[in-house]
Amino acid sequence: MSDNFDREWRLEELLDAAVLDRIGPALDGLLAGDVAIVGIDGTALWGVATGEGLREPLVLELEPVGYLHSRQAAQASLKAIRCLLEQLLRTQARYKMASNLHLEAVAEDFESLRLEHAKLQESEARYKALSADLENRVKAQIVQLEERQQMLYEAERLATVGQLAAGVAHEVNNPLGFVRSNLSTFQNYLGKFAQLKATLGEGEAAWRRLDLDFVLEDGQDLLTDTLKGIDRIARIVAELKSFSNVDRASEEFSDLNDSLHHAANVIEGQLPSGVSIRLNLLPLPGLVCLPGHINQMLLNLMRNAAQAIADAGRSGEVRVSSEADEEGITIRIQDNGVGMKPEQLARAFEPFYTTRPVGSGAGLGLSTVRNIVLAHSGRITLESEPDAGTTVTLFFPVPK
Repeated sequence: MSDNFDREWRLEELLDAAVLDRIGPALDGLLAGDVAIVGIDGTALWGVATGEGLREPLVLELEPVGYLHSRQAAQASLKAIRCLLEQLLRTQARYKMASNLHLEAVAEDFESLRLEHAKLQESEARYKALSADLENRVKAQIVQLEERQQMLYEAERLATVGQLAAGVAHEVNNPLGFVRSNLSTFQNYLGKFAQLKATLGEGEAAWRRLDLDFVLEDGQDLLTDTLKGIDRIARIVAELKSFSNVDRASEEFSDLNDSLHHAANVIEGQLPSGVSIRLNLLPLPGLVCLPGHINQMLLNLMRNAAQAIADAGRSGEVRVSSEADEEGITIRIQDNGVGMKPEQLARAFEPFYTTRPVGSGAGLGLSTVRNIVLAHSGRITLESEPDAGTTVTLFFPVPK
């Protein structure tokens, strides 16, 4: 505690000019102007002190701090005024001590607050530095996650392209096989006509020996089959081109039934044994969409449905239906496969979540499907029961 709290006070400190201006006239009134307040060193603080008359000591804390002087006042009156003045001095001393204590407490509190403020500023600076560092790390992690997510999306797309390529290769290989066989046989037939040229003199006998009636008849059949094979290859290529949307990278007015037909035709050659697709499509209004994205979405859903049936270890059918009302277009893709448990259904749309064995999928199929649906302002819902199958319902609003 400071020395200012508990120390000896001088009379001039306790009776400053403001206090004397208040009590001096009152003392003069009590003693008819015959009064003086004198310091311990003889200095008059109020009134005029002479060597004559009475003098009463003003005692504070057992020691006189000054005197009350009067030339003619009665002893009793002077003592009474002295007692009042001493009470005033004690009150002033207590006030001064309390005031100093308050100032010192305020000063200490201020200094404490200043130190705390400095610590808080230092802590805030460290926090800001840590926050900036954390923010930079989070941004870096987000960039890394986005890059890896994009890589996984690309991997999923490449997997889809790979499956498409495998299906197309299988479909194209069949007609190519019999086209090649037919052309090889037809080449032999042409050789017979070359032999006929060398034996034209033998006439009809040579014709019969070379069995050219059969050659002409079978040659016509071979050319007919070959043309059918070529047409089949052309149709497969057209379906693939239409599905992949090579020539249409922007939005356009499309019939979703066409997209359903294209997706079904593309996946038909990839269906597991015992699995088939049945379409029940009603007329639909046109929808402004990205056909390539819609085709990819429908292919993913049909492939998932076919795989669910295969995983169930039984034959089954992927049922695809479409209908429209005043609100919009509804598409349902239903299977009788393994289905999903409630906990699996709740996480079905989570990126990277898959019920397939490790290495069998990236878990982006349904996540990609939902993103495509949402990008077209649509809705997607799943209904599934374990070992009973799954129904995927798509809804797309149409302009009114």
